[in-house]
Amino acid sequence: MNVFGKNFRVTVYGESHGPEVGVVLDGVPPGILLSGIDFMEDIARRKSGAPGTTKRRESDQPMIRSGVYRGYTSGSPLCISFLNRDARPEEYLSDGESQMADKMHFRPGTADYTGDVKFRGYQDPRGGGHFSGRLTLPLVAAGAVAKKILEGTCPRLRIRAFLTQVGGIPVIRNKPLPASVNNMLSDAVDKGDSLGAVITCEVTDIPAGLGNPFFDSAESLLSHIIFAIPGIKGITFGLGFDETLLMGSQNPHIGGIAGGITNGDPVSFQVAVKPTPTVGGKGRHDACFALRVPVVVEAVTAIVLADLMTTPA
Repeated sequence: MNVFGKNFRVTVYGESHGPEVGVVLDGVPPGILLSGIDFMEDIARRKSGAPGTTKRRESDQPMIRSGVYRGYTSGSPLCISFLNRDARPEEYLSDGESQMADKMHFRPGTADYTGDVKFRGYQDPRGGGHFSGRLTLPLVAAGAVAKKILEGTCPRLRIRAFLTQVGGIPVIRNKPLPASVNNMLSDAVDKGDSLGAVITCEVTDIPAGLGNPFFDSAESLLSHIIFAIPGIKGITFGLGFDETLLMGSQNPHIGGIAGGITNGDPVSFQVAVKPTPTVGGKGRHDACFALRVPVVVEAVTAIVLADLMTTPA
């Protein structure tokens, strides 16, 4: 099922080159001041335009379809949608042929083939359809609402995600990309190739006691939703695999989670984003989609924490 969460439930819908994409949120507490402006800061961080990102240009203006009355959340399901104004579906068809005729042109490394098998050939394959990175936009919108929920329940809590490595080259937080990375991006764009990256996320001032053993541990829920982001290939918490190199007496147990439950220390984890697989083909693609992913990682992290902190109505 295309639903995440128990108390704060998230459903994303739409396709990359369909009429719109969006999200439906159930379990949003009533009385939260909410308007389109509350989404714009995070949406701007996800936008393309920087070197190495797609040439597709969308306004990404959020339209609140339901769930807000007189400027406040009403307690009913909240629906936020975004029109696809710069879609070019014809770029994914073969010389004007039907979509079904494009089965012979599955793109390696994408969900073209697996989606065709799963949905018996009826899925929208254009630009990845429902599997596209375009669907990270409604995730960011859901994250903006989740952050508003967290402001009311845990006002000091902060979620910050940032690049720490691009194409194998370390990146310093809050600093411009190194010249070597920019050169690699330019070279990838020229060659129609792509780069992967590593993103670190830190959650500070998080309360202790969040998460449930065994299957709803904090790590389990975060990993579950992190892998919902297209292109994610790995996640590690704290020191990750490096902890295997230490003796038990040496291990500082960094990571903020013990027994699947937050212990009140900062939670930290690292995420691996693969290179965009649709290189050198039709359509408009990111040479490094990871450049736009830190805000998505923040959003889905906020969704998990809002779900754990929200009391059922």
